[in-house]
Amino acid sequence: MNFDLSWILLGLPLAFVLGWLASRMDVRQMRLENRQAPKAYFKGLNFLLNEQQDQAIDAFIEAMQNDPDTAELHFALGNLFRRRGEYHRAVRVHEHLLQRADLSQADRERAQHGLAQDFLKAGLLDRAEDALRRLEGTPYAPDARLALLGIYERARDWVQAAAIVRSMQEHGQGDFSMRLSHYLCEQAQALAQREQLTEARALLEQALATAPDAPRPYLDMARVLHRLQDTDAAWQQLECLAQRAPQALPLALPLLLELAQGSGREGQAVALLRQRYAQAPALDVLLALVQLGADPDGQGAARCTVADASACGQQWLLRHLEREPSLIVARQWVALQPAEGVQPPAPVVQALEHAVRPLMRYRCAACGFEARQHFWHCPGCQSWDSYPARRVEEL
Repeated sequence: MNFDLSWILLGLPLAFVLGWLASRMDVRQMRLENRQAPKAYFKGLNFLLNEQQDQAIDAFIEAMQNDPDTAELHFALGNLFRRRGEYHRAVRVHEHLLQRADLSQADRERAQHGLAQDFLKAGLLDRAEDALRRLEGTPYAPDARLALLGIYERARDWVQAAAIVRSMQEHGQGDFSMRLSHYLCEQAQALAQREQLTEARALLEQALATAPDAPRPYLDMARVLHRLQDTDAAWQQLECLAQRAPQALPLALPLLLELAQGSGREGQAVALLRQRYAQAPALDVLLALVQLGADPDGQGAARCTVADASACGQQWLLRHLEREPSLIVARQWVALQPAEGVQPPAPVVQALEHAVRPLMRYRCAACGFEARQHFWHCPGCQSWDSYPARRVEEL
């Protein structure tokens, strides 16, 4: 059987034409898909700029259907879901990205970071903690440590919080020595409440070494030493507080007065408070001087006699009122009026008490949250050291 070469010559042009037509069809299809994907993408972007998030989500979903391998669309959609509060849908988007084998390492880390944010916003702190831990060693590690620190502070897990700030300091994210001293003081406070005073003292010694200028470790150490009946050491801690952080001395006044009156150190206390009042005339310091019977005309440890204590106190208060008006001081001056003198009517005294009560509070400098007691950690905004050791009336 002879093979006719003419058929080959005729078939080659036909095969070429068919191949060319097929390639043209593929190119046209690719061009059509490429036109549709950017069109849907830009339509979604336009909706997003106009704050039409529902329409933007629909447009992005349409773009993903045309090109399901586009990671950027997944990230945009996940962020939109999170902003709208649809955290479960945002989690699904980011988990889908993490399951893709073709995802680059940079996009995988980005998806892990997005997943951690989803859990944080949803309040799933245990899952957020696990997701944030996986970001160690990535470009998102600094932000992950900060987020972990917020989780541990909210959970009052001071041991883990201390470990995180140490890691942050090692990685050059700042100086957190003051924050670390607070964590150690919080742990010591919990131990002291369980009467484990020796262990609490050891932690407070670490806090003092960590932040020598922080006021809280001196005050907490003085309280623990007082409970251990080591009066001399407790008094020494208060003197260190007055030297290192004199602005916080008003917070120590109840303990200082108790120690002074219990150990015969009233003269030393008067000298210490007189020096502080000359530097900064705080109301609490003034009232402590009145309570100790300090001589307003004397120096150092000079005190008035018992018979003259009330008159001396009134003189202290009047001199302060001449310097600046104060309802708190005026209320105290009324309280020191002699019994045989002219007494103000009861409604006047009650009105003063009512007006003074809110002025005796402490106020957070960060958020304005007011409380009758001083906080090292604001319960409103979670800031540390945001409460000045001064009453609202003094601010």
